[in-house]
Amino acid sequence: MMTSKQIRQSFFDFFQSKNHLIVASAPIVLKDDPSLMFTNAGMNQFKDVFLGNSPIINPRIADSQKCLRVSGKHNDLEEVGVDSYHHTMFEMLGNWSFGDYYKKDAIDWAWELLTGVFKIAPEKLYVTYFEGDKKDNLSKDEEARNLWGKYLPSEQIIAGNKADNFWEMGETGPCGPCSEIHIDIRSTAEKKKTPGASLVNKDHPQVIEIWNLVFMELNRMANGSLDSLPKKHIDTGMGFERLVMVLQNKKSNYDTDVFQPIIKKLEAISELTYENGNEKDDIAFRVIADHIRAITFAIADGQLPSNVGAGYVIRRILRRAMRYGFQFLLIKEPFLYKLVDGLVKQMGNIFDNLPRQAGLVKNVLLEEEKSFLRTIEQGIKKINIYLKNEPDIIDGAFAFELYDTYGFPFDLTSLIAREFDYAIDEEGFLILLEEQKKRSRSHGKIETGDWIHVLDDDIEEFIGYDFTDGNVKITRYREIMEKKKKKYQLVFNFTPFYPEGGGQVGDTGYIFFNEERIKIIDTKKENNVIIHITEQLPKNIKITFKAVVDTTAREASACNHTATHLLHHALKKVLGNHVEQKGSLVSPSHLRFDFSHYAGLSKEEIDLVEKEVNEKIRQNIALDEMRGIPMRKALNMGATALFGEKYGDIVRVIKFGDSIELCGGTHVPGTSLIGRFKITSESAIASGIRRIEAVTSHAADEIINTSINEYDETRLLLKVKHKDPIAPLVSNLIDENKNLKKEIEQLNKYRIKLVKLELTNKISEQNGFKILKARCDLTMGLVKDLANQLRNENENLFIVLGVVDNNKPGLTIAANEKLVKNHKVNAGKIIREAAKNIRGGGGGQAFLAQAGGNYTEGLDKALDQSVDLFIECIENQD
Repeated sequence: MMTSKQIRQSFFDFFQSKNHLIVASAPIVLKDDPSLMFTNAGMNQFKDVFLGNSPIINPRIADSQKCLRVSGKHNDLEEVGVDSYHHTMFEMLGNWSFGDYYKKDAIDWAWELLTGVFKIAPEKLYVTYFEGDKKDNLSKDEEARNLWGKYLPSEQIIAGNKADNFWEMGETGPCGPCSEIHIDIRSTAEKKKTPGASLVNKDHPQVIEIWNLVFMELNRMANGSLDSLPKKHIDTGMGFERLVMVLQNKKSNYDTDVFQPIIKKLEAISELTYENGNEKDDIAFRVIADHIRAITFAIADGQLPSNVGAGYVIRRILRRAMRYGFQFLLIKEPFLYKLVDGLVKQMGNIFDNLPRQAGLVKNVLLEEEKSFLRTIEQGIKKINIYLKNEPDIIDGAFAFELYDTYGFPFDLTSLIAREFDYAIDEEGFLILLEEQKKRSRSHGKIETGDWIHVLDDDIEEFIGYDFTDGNVKITRYREIMEKKKKKYQLVFNFTPFYPEGGGQVGDTGYIFFNEERIKIIDTKKENNVIIHITEQLPKNIKITFKAVVDTTAREASACNHTATHLLHHALKKVLGNHVEQKGSLVSPSHLRFDFSHYAGLSKEEIDLVEKEVNEKIRQNIALDEMRGIPMRKALNMGATALFGEKYGDIVRVIKFGDSIELCGGTHVPGTSLIGRFKITSESAIASGIRRIEAVTSHAADEIINTSINEYDETRLLLKVKHKDPIAPLVSNLIDENKNLKKEIEQLNKYRIKLVKLELTNKISEQNGFKILKARCDLTMGLVKDLANQLRNENENLFIVLGVVDNNKPGLTIAANEKLVKNHKVNAGKIIREAAKNIRGGGGGQAFLAQAGGNYTEGLDKALDQSVDLFIECIENQD
């Protein structure tokens, strides 16, 4: 039986024999395609080749691409773990032809590999072809059907509709008819009962698709129409995990050597056994075994968990895995990080960034797991407090608050509700969840129209390294809607505008002709095309414009970008060579630099880093820029390749003395132009990941001058002579302040004690209940402490206290726990009504609430009404 590693290598060897270049997988996280968050298919990294935006360098390619399907059109998240073959992260084995071979070779080689190399019996295979579609005016793919007819009888060749046999990456983009290869791995007895052809594309767990041959020849436009691509291409995708299942004669992907090492480790951690007869446990094992791969590969490729965008998706997958471990495998401590080493050992040979980033992945996972366990603990406490009020049902709004504000999973809220024998308003929760999703979609959605071509002989070349202005023509444009506001994206034949990338923000500026001036508000790169964003479309789009970059902003960004390189080098020198860049932002106003390091920087280390960078600035090191350098040569020169970035075969190298990095950004010609470098903050953003924020040039001067001025003002206030140190005096003042606070605290405790003795004598009884209604001379904060003491010390006591604090009336209501539990007294509800008398408002919990107002004359009436409402509540109970 072939191992998974041997199966993958056999695929590579076969297509290498067919003159295909074997290339590395692209990162799972996409940088310059706004239509996708993650690589969801093997073709994503070649999208610009299909569209004609990039030249065809190698017409035949094969690879194993890391894919993630958890958002958008291709979303498998909810099926993961429930069945045996859906995954979030999976490998897509693919062979590609860019304008070279087409359907015949693709089909012939697929048959040769499956039946000749992998020895799959032909009678197990079924193939589909596109039956055509009237709406899109697409005819039946007779060519594919006839080609398959050489190998298979007609009953194993099935027509498929648009949903199954027309492949589209998303709402727009390259697409085309496809031919799927399915396999029937059922038993002989089952096959006799039901023909395999009737189960194709019916979600049967043993009649599954293993390979899809896409004939990429069309482009889906924003208006829904189809255009022909410049050339016809082949794009195939074979699910590696499914192929391994078939060749290892298993009934589930999770039974193969792709997942079993992870599952065995998980069995040891949980002290439970996979496939022990408990379906919920088995689903948990499968979910976790799948999700740890997705999380590990995403973090290793540069996407840290966060609360927005792609980072939120990764955090969601991570917390889903943890929830299954917590809820079903009863693992109450961090465990996902323990699975990383085994995964690295298993897959590090084919995906070489895994071993390099293993330490980072484990640190990030451990911190995320600890945080989520704290979230679960806090959520359980909130639920327990909520249930003390004995509601009839757990409200959907409360469940949604736990989920939305605190990140507490709805499934866990439901589980706890069942344990306490409470119903839960799931419908109310789902309504609020859908409203949130709609808000999120409308907030982030950008609607794009089709590109309108102005010039046929478009060049679209970047000249911004050498020029900040130039004569340009619009080659194409399209209208977009962003947050319900109309904008335009323009493409020029030449552009001096730098597009957002490598951490650096895009250039701004304007284009003009005569009196007409159009502002460029941002510049981005999309599928290898530089797009310029405006809020207006020129009156005449066919003329030549003068394009002018905002050089003030560009120069400020250049200062900050060069400073980022110097900072990276300085951190390695001060902290050690283990430091690696993990992210950056370069804007005209400031720079942000994320890097790997195990501890916070001391003041001495920050000072050393600053000193090192400023020393390089004073040396006025000249920029040594090398364009068009082969990647291998650049790495041999010692150039640093940055975390999460995708590089081509030809790169640009930026060198300032000993600092050598691969970089596409803009830089100063000499370091002295930076002027000055100042770190403004240093903090942690994840376990083992630190963040430095800094400023340069005029912004650094401004911060330093402000600090000096404030320092001088403080000296004057404290009457300290210029030659004397100020820090010891400030330290003494802080100590004195602490001591005075302690004294005040003791005095307040004594005041509360005296007032409590006085108020205890004012407690009255009515219908068997105790009532305390009084004014007292305390602050609102002290009254809260007093009310808490009194309600805990007196059974069946209702308290309402009024104060005038800073000339403002205040009301405090408290109730003993028995009143709340046995008689449904709710201080929060009572105070909301009574506070109207002081023209104010407030709230709190059932046992304690406070309110403030601005009408002191109504305080006595508020006290009286509070008691009336309490008595009314008691009487209604009777």
